[in-house]
Amino acid sequence: MGIPGVDEAVEAFEAAAAEFAAFVRRGLDGQGSGTGSGGGDPLRGQADACLDGLGGSVRVDAMVAAFRVRLAAAYAGKAAALDGPVRTPGEHTAQEMGVVSEVACALTVSERSASALLAQAHELTTALPLTLAALQSGDLSWQHARVMVDETTGLDAAGAAALEARFLGPDVPDRARECPVGELVPSRFRAKARTWRERHHPVSIEKRHARSVLDRRLEYVPDRDGMAWLSAYLPADRAAGIWNGITATARALQGPAETRTMTQLRADIAAKLLLSSGTADDTSVDVSTADGVSAEESPGNDLMAGRVPSPAAQVLVTVPVFALMGLTDEPATLDGYGPIPASMARSLVADGAGSFHRVLTDPRNGAPLEIGRQSYRVPAAMRQWLRMRDGKCPFPGCNNHSLDNEADHLLAWADGGTTGISNLGQPCPKHHRLKHTTAWTPTAASIDKPPGWTSPTGRHYQSEHQDWEPPHWPPHIMDELARHEPDPSPVDGRLPGDALPDDALRLGPFAGLPAAT
Repeated sequence: MGIPGVDEAVEAFEAAAAEFAAFVRRGLDGQGSGTGSGGGDPLRGQADACLDGLGGSVRVDAMVAAFRVRLAAAYAGKAAALDGPVRTPGEHTAQEMGVVSEVACALTVSERSASALLAQAHELTTALPLTLAALQSGDLSWQHARVMVDETTGLDAAGAAALEARFLGPDVPDRARECPVGELVPSRFRAKARTWRERHHPVSIEKRHARSVLDRRLEYVPDRDGMAWLSAYLPADRAAGIWNGITATARALQGPAETRTMTQLRADIAAKLLLSSGTADDTSVDVSTADGVSAEESPGNDLMAGRVPSPAAQVLVTVPVFALMGLTDEPATLDGYGPIPASMARSLVADGAGSFHRVLTDPRNGAPLEIGRQSYRVPAAMRQWLRMRDGKCPFPGCNNHSLDNEADHLLAWADGGTTGISNLGQPCPKHHRLKHTTAWTPTAASIDKPPGWTSPTGRHYQSEHQDWEPPHWPPHIMDELARHEPDPSPVDGRLPGDALPDDALRLGPFAGLPAAT
């Protein structure tokens, strides 16, 4: 998919604008509503036209944004040509300042915003052709394009092209096609792009984490109305453990007599924990070490509001088999966060942290293999599998992670529904209510596919899917496989699932693993 020429792009824009104008007329004034999709009901036709118009406005906005990008990049190039060659760094700076100021005034924005636009326009027109083409065709929004620019920053040309091709190329995996980039809200696309970047970054996540952990800090920022912000920059496993532990305690405190919201409960519990541990009159807590004290070990737990003990927060840690064995440094995945260093995952498993559940992934295709620890009861195992399959509330655009969600039958038990993975979802409380109080209905699910949703107007919206990838194989294992299998065809140290025979895992330490499904 190449960037369309000017005439082609303008013609496509005019057609999209005309279609949008027709929706506006039909939705706002009822013009032509008798021929709409309302099945003879003028009011329904107008309502459908309003929704179609909203969708059309997104496409027109994207096309306008693409033209803005191309115009900004073109102006920068033409302005440089008009000014002639620069001879000193000072002349170059002055030329850039002149371009930024001109663009800022033309758009009535700050010079900082204009500078950012010019930088993004340069990246899109020189390094991200698939993104610019998708933006020009209206297949993704300006927010999505900015995410792509942000997530490719710092990558070399090959890495940026690979990330772009992963989501927008002609060979996008079928799983990604089930919910295209343009149908993900930008924040969810950023999460998926960041996850892919972490897995494929040329510098290992172990090295990057070792540098970043030196920047850990606690910050205090006064705010208005007698309030202030307190934030901590911590390693992901500690931050997730704190967040999920506080969330679990907050849920335990909820009840008919509790008037505080979940957000307020989290804040109150965190304040109580921090103020009742490690203070001058509480010398039983050692705060001198860098490791600190986990929520479960803190003696302040019994001082919670209502004296409710903090229950264990069950956080899933998905670990490639080879990474758990220490044979590779491929990132693991922390539920509700994303990729973490393999050493961090190995530490969580080795330390026997009671709040973390280990999930092994199949070295053939990256799919979940089994849930570790003590999830022997079927209902508990199903809940864990749901969390692993969905990752969050399956409603489109919802970011509510699995700890806050509850298993729910897609087809009610009373209507013949079964208690199986393919008939279960884990909507957040808000979208659970949406299902039971409105005509929104979830669609079918499967073992590895969360349910989509159908709106009261009959429109279907796909749910986001997990991006499982075949993990890296250690070189000595590849050599061993080559002796048993003449041509396993590795790509980047990975083996596609259909290229690896099931009996390959009976080699050495992998004896006994189940066949891939």
